[in-house]
Amino acid sequence: MANTIKVTAADGTLYHVAARELGDATQWWRIAQLNGMDSPDLSGFSAPVPLVMPSVDASLSSGVPGVSA
Repeated sequence: MANTIKVTAADGTLYHVAARELGDATQWWRIAQLNGMDSPDLSGFSAPVPLVMPSVDASLSSGVPGVSA
């Protein structure tokens, strides 16, 4: 079963969510991709919105696909 959390504009951006939930702000793109989003901005989320969260993946330490640390 996938982990789902609820976010609002108060959570700031997917950078903040990724840092809190995955331990790496650069992993925001994984959350966005999994939820059909193309921007890390959460300012339009006035009501709580559920987001499916990816699993923590230590092999993605550089954060961005195709970019090495």
